[in-house]
Amino acid sequence: DFGRSSELAFVVEPSDDIAVQEQPLILYCQVEGIQPITITWRKNGVMILDSENAFMLANGSLYVSRFQRVRGDGSSDEGEYDCMAQNHYGLLVSRKAKIQAATMSDFHIHPQNAVVEEGGVARFQCQIHGLPEPVILWHKNSMPVNTDNERYTLLPKGVLQITGLRAEDSGIFHCVATNIANVKFSREARLTVSGSHSTVYKDPMILVGPENLTLTVHQTAVLECIATGNPRPIVSWSRLDGRPIGVEGIQVLGTGNLMISDLTVQHSGIYVCAANKPGTRVRRTAQGSLVVQAPAEFVQHPQSISRPVGTTAIFTCVAQGEPPPQITWLRNGQILETSDHIKLKNNNSTLSIYGINQADEAIYQCLAENSAGSTQASARLTVLWADGLPSPPQGVRAETVSATTIQVSWEKPLQNTKEIIGYVLHIRKAADPVEMEYQEAVSKSTFQQLVTDLEPSTSYSFYIKAYTSRGASKASEVTVVSTLGEVPAMPSLFIKVINSTTVQATWEPSIKLGQHKGFKLYYRKVHLSQYTGPVLLASNVTAYNITHLDASVVYEVKLLAYNQHGDGNSTVRFVSLRETVERTVLNPPCDCMKDEQNNKTSTTGIIIGIHIGVTCIIFCILFLMFGYRGRLLMCKNVQEQLSTPQIPRSQRSTTGLVLNGATRRDRDDRDLNGKQLDMNELERLFPASPSQEQQEKGITSAHSPSAPHDETQISTLPLDEFSIIEEQPDPLPKNPRGSSPAAPAPNHSPANEG
Repeated sequence: DFGRSSELAFVVEPSDDIAVQEQPLILYCQVEGIQPITITWRKNGVMILDSENAFMLANGSLYVSRFQRVRGDGSSDEGEYDCMAQNHYGLLVSRKAKIQAATMSDFHIHPQNAVVEEGGVARFQCQIHGLPEPVILWHKNSMPVNTDNERYTLLPKGVLQITGLRAEDSGIFHCVATNIANVKFSREARLTVSGSHSTVYKDPMILVGPENLTLTVHQTAVLECIATGNPRPIVSWSRLDGRPIGVEGIQVLGTGNLMISDLTVQHSGIYVCAANKPGTRVRRTAQGSLVVQAPAEFVQHPQSISRPVGTTAIFTCVAQGEPPPQITWLRNGQILETSDHIKLKNNNSTLSIYGINQADEAIYQCLAENSAGSTQASARLTVLWADGLPSPPQGVRAETVSATTIQVSWEKPLQNTKEIIGYVLHIRKAADPVEMEYQEAVSKSTFQQLVTDLEPSTSYSFYIKAYTSRGASKASEVTVVSTLGEVPAMPSLFIKVINSTTVQATWEPSIKLGQHKGFKLYYRKVHLSQYTGPVLLASNVTAYNITHLDASVVYEVKLLAYNQHGDGNSTVRFVSLRETVERTVLNPPCDCMKDEQNNKTSTTGIIIGIHIGVTCIIFCILFLMFGYRGRLLMCKNVQEQLSTPQIPRSQRSTTGLVLNGATRRDRDDRDLNGKQLDMNELERLFPASPSQEQQEKGITSAHSPSAPHDETQISTLPLDEFSIIEEQPDPLPKNPRGSSPAAPAPNHSPANEG
């Protein structure tokens, strides 16, 4: 069991670099682990031998005395370098370091002359390629541009923007590109500011929109957007997917350029620049995509393990990056080849080694690589082998018992059997990969095992290992045997009577039918011993009509499935056609046209009947409601007749029961009492039962005698439409001269009855 410090591992690995022509270059490599350790270097996979130009230092680093992009023999010092470290336990390979020569090309875009009116926007651009990326500065009239001027914006890609132009901005401009390889100057361009600021309206217009960028995490992205118009448009930014841009690391350069610092993968997306006319919805848009890549990095490193001989070793290596990295496994510095006992799963993230032996002891490396970079991690497999382990079990035999059972037997090992604590039987379908193998444990005194729940007509492989507390023996010889074939299962059978002489048999085929499968159908009269059949049917047939039957007897129908191993169990059903014949006699064929006409007539009658029924119910409800109210008023009149003197109708005063035509003075005198009685009357009508006190009072309501449904309007009259007074037995007053006597109150029996 070795500690982490004893593992062979890299402390420092070579990194990507840009070298200067004719200058020295050093690639660093530092390793720790159990000595002795040997370090070697490769370039593009070829071993580097020490020479006057390139040799290894004492600390393991590689020194190139004079880096040359192209040598006299056509070779180059550019390429991918890696360092290899080896000790007694295995070999390790570092990540690949990409070495490039510093260069600078000529300008392929130069600034152009421009004439712009005062208050407008001027833009100059120059572009050049180089390694590393050249730094571009601008000069005006041979002097560096004053970057403190807020109207001057310098973008990293060689763009100069000048907004709110003035006469003093006129001049000659050129750019200067610099990196470790060279310094170069662009051609000159003249800027002329003409006229005065125009007040003519101009629609917003985007002169230059954002370009598509592909960058790496932690770099800075500048998305350019410069717009013109009168009035000057307002520039805004958004993402096409609707997600917020955020504020951290976000900065606006000039009048609308978006700068995003310390890029992350989440910044990837399509960015939209919009030039908006102030106070309106008029706008113009331009968009560009930003792709942020992330070099491969490990989420889970493989761990060194120790395993006994014959067991399984599993290494897991999970990496992430953008784009997703590709994972490659190495064994002692060489690409690992898969085989029956070495498997890669989960997009190469899991390495499984089955039935390990001494030859599998090595250092295993996981290399994760994408277009943004590469990384590596390693782990060592130690195979444990103890002296005195049992020899392999002997005489392994397997015998087929049934379609799902095989019995395996064996004999104990020839050597070192005293420490055996048990046996393990390894089982696998012969056609399956090794990782599909499973095991069954057996006690040390048992030398046979019945393996059940197997699949019919399938070949299985078996081998045995003897186990002690210190480890397992080597595997016994492998034996292969097949299970017996199996007849099909019983199909589901259903019988449907078609007519007085025909039935239809339908069924569902069994999923366990083998090759050359089909069905056999038999039928007979129940009082006979002989079947009619078999009727042989193909495996894809699921129904069959049995015709020319006798309607007076009961039939037995039998169905079974068969294959190359024989007939399966049958399904039996009984069927009688007698009821069908009787129903046919009792129910002769119908006149379809007549039935259809009758159905239409019946439907019309049902609809009319429903309408009549609903109308009757409504009238019944109304009759009950107003009949109840009429009974209340009649009770009131009876009580009044019993409690007050009776006088002739002609002698009653106009102060008796009157309509709404009573004088205003009379109504005002009785307003309070009348309204109180109105509420009591409403409570009697809708919906509670009246109290004894309310039943002793009278009520009249104004209505039109000519209205046929006058009673139905009572519940909707406002309270002030009612006038209620008590009758007084006063003598008839004398009529003033020239006036007619007061008419007696009309008889409102309809209201009382209503």
